[in-house]
Amino acid sequence: MIKISGIVIKGGGQAKELGFPTANLKFSGNLDSGVYAGKVVYKNKTYIAAIFLGRSKKFLEAHLLEFSGDLYGEEISIEVGEKIRGVINFLNNEELKKQIEKDIRNVYRYN
Repeated sequence: MIKISGIVIKGGGQAKELGFPTANLKFSGNLDSGVYAGKVVYKNKTYIAAIFLGRSKKFLEAHLLEFSGDLYGEEISIEVGEKIRGVINFLNNEELKKQIEKDIRNVYRYN
């Protein structure tokens, strides 16, 4: 399992626009790109998370399940668990949203 801690930074905003906001941390580790089940620790509370590492491998993006709030500038720890799938290119945002919803269901199965 990979664990990384840091200050949440702004991403590109696409995940938020789709309805799945993410907490983004700079990443320089060794991990295959894709979607992972994992956890995020914030203020001593653990949240189940869907985690994405894109092909650029510059940022870990964590969508905290059952969390609402603004994490920009806050310190969190991301624990990357089981890989759910690799990176997929989508034709449109509707296909992407359906896949994210499926990914979230799978994340619950792994946690």
